[in-house]
Amino acid sequence: MRDVLMPLIEQGKLAQVRNEIIKMNVVDIAQLFEELSQDKIIVIFRLLPKEIAADVFTYLSYEQQQYIIESITDTEIKNIIDDLFLDDTVDLIEEMPANVVKKILKNTSEDKRKLINQFLNYPDNSAGSIMTIEYVDLKKGMTVKQALEHVKKTGVDKETIDVCYVIDKNRILEGIIPIRKLILAEESVIIADIMDTNFISIRTNDDQEKIAALFKKYDLLAMPVVDNENRLVGIITIDDVVDIIEQENTEDFQKMAAIEPSEEEYLKTSVLTLARHRIVWLLILMISATFTGNIIKKFEDVLQSVVVLAAFIPMLMDTGGNAGSQSATLVIRGLALEEIKLKDIAKVIWKELRVSVIVGLILAAVNFIRIYYFETTDIKITTTVCASLFLTVVLAKVVGGVLPIMAKKLKLDPAIMASPLITTIVDAVALMAYFYLAAWILGV
Repeated sequence: MRDVLMPLIEQGKLAQVRNEIIKMNVVDIAQLFEELSQDKIIVIFRLLPKEIAADVFTYLSYEQQQYIIESITDTEIKNIIDDLFLDDTVDLIEEMPANVVKKILKNTSEDKRKLINQFLNYPDNSAGSIMTIEYVDLKKGMTVKQALEHVKKTGVDKETIDVCYVIDKNRILEGIIPIRKLILAEESVIIADIMDTNFISIRTNDDQEKIAALFKKYDLLAMPVVDNENRLVGIITIDDVVDIIEQENTEDFQKMAAIEPSEEEYLKTSVLTLARHRIVWLLILMISATFTGNIIKKFEDVLQSVVVLAAFIPMLMDTGGNAGSQSATLVIRGLALEEIKLKDIAKVIWKELRVSVIVGLILAAVNFIRIYYFETTDIKITTTVCASLFLTVVLAKVVGGVLPIMAKKLKLDPAIMASPLITTIVDAVALMAYFYLAAWILGV
């Protein structure tokens, strides 16, 4: 479709462009906008029918959304905002500069402005900040016939009608009922008799990681959000959870690489911002690496006595760091997926200990053959290196498995206990083991 549209756009055949573009999925239309120059964006956006324009707008980048808001009339802005779901409007306002926010709010109804302000008062990344109020509520005294009529009347503008929520006169959530169950039930049946009172809900201040975990655990498509009095205030839908999972995974990857988390896209982030996000951890790791230097200085007489020992330091440090990172990565992921609990620390230590013994023996054996037979190194030095390698791998894997769990116990993000930090710790431990073994075996 792109190959057809782009030539038509360049030739200015707008009527044909409109006929073709309305046949496309809104996501594909938004992707097409990424390839348009700024002077074409507004022209093509204005070709979209009103009912499509708002949907396409939600899938555009924040930069394009800002450009469109700044370029179109107040009436056009009002049409877009009126058709946006409330949670999408809140997301838009949170990302836009003050002048654009002012323009959006000016073209928003008073009732919607009050709701937006309420959403903005919830903590970042909480259930309240990401929920939507576009849901269908029912009363338990309704018949199925009355309920279906209510769904038809009010469900048009709702984000989802897959699940309806049964509330009392004080908006206390009493039960849920899937639309499928409503459709298949007899019209005379009372909602109270068929609603499900065993449901999963979440509080407005609960963290988004908890939300994602519950969606995964119970295979949910939507979840009600209640306040401290158990009153229904909104719902969270699966599309929001997909965004949460992507955001949390990205944040974990950045922390595991010793980078301050950022929600901005890499190519759209300034060089100074990228440098600022990286420099703090690099400074911390660089300073902590002075411990390694101090260990080498402490055993300077050992190195001077047997200079060849220095040649094996990089191998020991690299192998230890890699071994620790492997364990840390698996445990961090296990904690994120809730496959590993805090109480499982003894199980993790025992498993990593057995794994490390197997891996350490194999690596030590291979290195013994390489160093002794191929490099014809003295047997005592070979033994020192291989014993140090075995001990390093065992310590690295146990430390790599335990530190993320300890971080979780201390209410820290386990992702910070990833490759860079583990490597720094293991380097120091490996060098101490190496030099103490060398002094003992070689008698220096």
